[in-house]
Amino acid sequence: MSYTNKTLEQLNVMDDFLMNAVTANPDVGALFCRTVLSVLLQRKIEKIRIVSQRAIPAMIPGLRGIRMDVEIEEFGEETDVPVNVYDLEPHLQKGIHLPRHNRFYQAKIDGRSMKSGETDFSKIPNLYVLTITNYDPFGYDYMMYRIRNRCEEVPELWYDDGLEFIYFYTGGQKGGNESIKAMLNYLENSVEENAVDDATKEVHRFVGQVKVLPEVRMEYMTFEDYIYYERLEAAEDAHIDCIIDLLSEYGNVPEELKEQLSETNDIKKLKAWHKLAAKANSIEDFMSKMETIL
Repeated sequence: MSYTNKTLEQLNVMDDFLMNAVTANPDVGALFCRTVLSVLLQRKIEKIRIVSQRAIPAMIPGLRGIRMDVEIEEFGEETDVPVNVYDLEPHLQKGIHLPRHNRFYQAKIDGRSMKSGETDFSKIPNLYVLTITNYDPFGYDYMMYRIRNRCEEVPELWYDDGLEFIYFYTGGQKGGNESIKAMLNYLENSVEENAVDDATKEVHRFVGQVKVLPEVRMEYMTFEDYIYYERLEAAEDAHIDCIIDLLSEYGNVPEELKEQLSETNDIKKLKAWHKLAAKANSIEDFMSKMETIL
């Protein structure tokens, strides 16, 4: 997930909010996804169904669930059962171990494909996990890296498990072609000057239609508030953790002190306490002085 301080007009398609606003729009969502996928995968995409921001909870309490940015199901001409599933996720945040992150997501997605009692695993649809980054995830300067399972002993053996991971790097110079490069460039920097061919011009038109919608503008204001408070809560938690870590050098931090810290939502006070904890000579010294900070 990507966080931003941009205005709605400044958002790029790779920003979470705009990606989901466009794909969830009933008028342009399917057209947008078909165009983007057709270019990135270099094949025609037909009948699809889209689920934006699909949340999949953990099967057991205490375990981590996932949230896919955009899930796209593709159907055959004469079936209402998806033959291909695409998990389309922009990643602007570094520091995530993408291969294992995507392995976890893939397992959660596939876990929904079989109902209790079913034994025909061939019915599981093909799964394409498409990750778009503005940094090179592997360091070889390719605009796309296709990852499939294979047999080490027999490289020519086709291991048909229907799973493929594709990493798209917006700044990559190797592999791909000009149409893929143009699309990646537009997704990263979604301005009119980067709409240079038919596909990117069409995508830019869809994006423009969504950005001017009053309901999208209102939703973005709510989204900005959510991000602000989420960041504030994360900052508060970070200060509390640091205070406890610093004081732990002097022994066990009393539970009542931990509770007092956790109940404090004044970021200025927490910052001051953080500085006090760094200078304190003991837990008692910290506690005796912390109440002087208003």
